[in-house]
Amino acid sequence: MIISFHTDAFNSAVFSFEKALQWAQANDVRRIECGVIEGVSWIHGLGYFPHISLTEDPVMLRNKMLSYGVQFSQIDAAYPLSGKDGPHLGVPYVLKSISWAKLAGCPNIATTDGLLKPEGLNDDEALEQMKRSYGTIIEAAEANEITINIEIHGYFTTNPDMIEKMLAFGKSDYFGLNFDTGNSFISGQNPVTFCRRFLDRVNHVHIKDVSKSLAAAARGNDTGIGISHCAIGDGVNADNIREILIMLRDYGYEGVLSLECEGQGGPLIEKSLSWLRSTLTELNIKEINI
Repeated sequence: MIISFHTDAFNSAVFSFEKALQWAQANDVRRIECGVIEGVSWIHGLGYFPHISLTEDPVMLRNKMLSYGVQFSQIDAAYPLSGKDGPHLGVPYVLKSISWAKLAGCPNIATTDGLLKPEGLNDDEALEQMKRSYGTIIEAAEANEITINIEIHGYFTTNPDMIEKMLAFGKSDYFGLNFDTGNSFISGQNPVTFCRRFLDRVNHVHIKDVSKSLAAAARGNDTGIGISHCAIGDGVNADNIREILIMLRDYGYEGVLSLECEGQGGPLIEKSLSWLRSTLTELNIKEINI
């Protein structure tokens, strides 16, 4: 399996994207995942933002990344598609990300729904709207050979019955699931059972643990964790993560495991990386590091 990390780890440390690349190189991590924005902002321009802008030249950025020995595993274009503004704000954002990702050499794009039930729409109306949105997105994804993944993160996507309906929006090799171990847990689901149900649609995995205090305060009430302040392996979700790794191994999964946690400028995500690497070794899972 391939280890990656989400640059959300360095939001609070106000890293630049290039500084995140430097961290990846120093820790021999060859894949990176980040958020994307349209346009620019002062925080991005001054180098206090560990994500990228779609106004940046994708080929030049790809070449810079290769100079560090790093490539994209996925970019995060997760503007909620379930709300009323999903079709006119979210869909153009994802479409632009698809063509950018093609040039940047990025194989996957994460998409999702909103954290809460959308205002002004019942569930069936929101699902129908998302079906039309994903139809447009999948058509572009197939043309560009970029995989669109639905991330487990919100009101619809943390409900296994709902995500089954969403995955039925398209029978395409370029449409699947970004399974998130932390968001599935905090929503009150059993992450192992959840992942097993959709094992054949998993294209990318977020590895995220949950602290005991956060689980006690929020499990079953929240649908997603913005940033986990718990090192992977130190929380109450570690055993579930281990079982999911075993399940993925036995299924033959050779895709990405993307670390998601607050990095504290390095120490916390480095601890998480060490746990994941030692667990992969223990489970006889080879780290693919090319």
